[in-house]
Amino acid sequence: RRKRGQMKDPAKRIFINDLVCEGCGDCGVKSNCLSVIPKETEFGRKRQIDQSSCNKDYSCVKGFCPSFVVVEGGEFLKSPSHKLDIPADALPSPTRADIPQGDAINILVTGVGGSGVVTIGALMGMAAHIEGRGFAVHDRLGMAQKFGGVTSHIRIADSPDLIHAVRIPAGSADVVIGGDLHVTALPSTLDLVNKGFTRAILNSNQVVTGEVTRNLRFDFQNEALTRRIATAFERDLDLAPMTDIAVALTGDAIGANIAMMGYALQKGWLPFSLDSLEQAIELNGVAVTANKRALAIGRYCAVDLNAVMAALAGGEDYAAKPLSAVDELVSTRYEFLTEYQNEAYAQRYKKLVQTARMSEVGVTGRAGRFTEAVARYFFKLMAYKDEYEVARLHTSSSVRMDIAKQFRGDFKMKLSMAPPLISKRDRETGELQKREFGPWIWFVMRQLAKLKVLRGTPFDLFGYTEERKQERSLIETYEAQIAKISSSLRPETIDIAIAIASLPDDIRGYGHVKERNMASARERQRELLDAFAASSAATPQAAE
Repeated sequence: RRKRGQMKDPAKRIFINDLVCEGCGDCGVKSNCLSVIPKETEFGRKRQIDQSSCNKDYSCVKGFCPSFVVVEGGEFLKSPSHKLDIPADALPSPTRADIPQGDAINILVTGVGGSGVVTIGALMGMAAHIEGRGFAVHDRLGMAQKFGGVTSHIRIADSPDLIHAVRIPAGSADVVIGGDLHVTALPSTLDLVNKGFTRAILNSNQVVTGEVTRNLRFDFQNEALTRRIATAFERDLDLAPMTDIAVALTGDAIGANIAMMGYALQKGWLPFSLDSLEQAIELNGVAVTANKRALAIGRYCAVDLNAVMAALAGGEDYAAKPLSAVDELVSTRYEFLTEYQNEAYAQRYKKLVQTARMSEVGVTGRAGRFTEAVARYFFKLMAYKDEYEVARLHTSSSVRMDIAKQFRGDFKMKLSMAPPLISKRDRETGELQKREFGPWIWFVMRQLAKLKVLRGTPFDLFGYTEERKQERSLIETYEAQIAKISSSLRPETIDIAIAIASLPDDIRGYGHVKERNMASARERQRELLDAFAASSAATPQAAE
């Protein structure tokens, strides 16, 4: 028998379908696994499982949502989504960096736990050992968890006698390999930089930290962090989206730090040869072919980064590109709601957005943040994930294709969820308990998806549940409030109106998670409506 919360088969994998995940963060908050990472989509920030760093804890499955497709058996594929042929003549042999006479060359590697920072130090130390040099590697692990800050101090000299301390002295770093913006931007890291002398390769991609699972709207502040780092350098600060490059060309985010090591090697910043480093990878004995490939990709980036980025062009997920124009935003959601229910339902959405647009144009002269907020969040309320919608999304061809890209072999797909009409409740909390449904559930889901025409009618059995009643009530209440606000919108009240229109963004999750968020949103709603009314009443008096 399996222990509660554990999978009976260690080969099982969990895959979160971002079309269904609401990004409520409940799975991350209750889990000690930080492989639940954010995914930015056209419909907001969602959650997914990073299979590259999954530690098989499986506690994420405890999150109360219908997003989990359990893949049992088979083999997880770390297959690249793009191909890049690296011509042999495109990569000249890298030059070896000179070690200062009587001193050591200092290399600082930054990153987060689970991304291979410690491995980089071990590989460089072994390469130095192969060449008969002295070396010292000092790893500072920060928080004792995955995605905690990690730095590796690597010092290499002609002989061990010349290394008198394992840590890099202040202002003495020759090279920085920055795998994470947050850790690289720390004062303790930048104190090691010698302005105008230290050279660096910096991963410009955002890297997940532990705060992401606790704070739904965590701001990565990539631009601000990059500016802070840039002020500490005057020479050879190179930036590249190494995580995107590694995932696209190797299928594994872990390859990003190896690629950055290859970049530094090709630039002539490291004090050993390519042969020694490749031999160190072979002696390590883990993913030898993949690591050599990542090393070569990093070297190619150093030679011609534009060629690498050109190979990746056109391969981005359309859903990850937020649409800026309000018309495009509305058009996308109109089409979605037509598929969700029908064209009449979509027209209801467009009508309220048009009301908000006309009001904002009359006040500010253009459709701006208020119109966009209504367009985004009225859609969110209207496209609530009931049983019919969950069935429709799960049985879509895109989900099957997504899973097929990640797994191969003889595997079965199951669902982990808690249908309200048939699920038991926890005796202590009263909350619905999730259960696992076998492959037969897919036939049921396909039939259920066809019954979306019953949504909101007397024949909708699911519509009689309290959660569904509340969801329909939210739509009607929001519709009435936006219409009322639009009729009395003024320049002085537009910021409050935007906040009111954006409230549905706080209503995430399912079941008891959603109930908790709805209660919190109602409290905030009352405060904002009172503030809007007070500001509207005060405006004429101020004018007099």
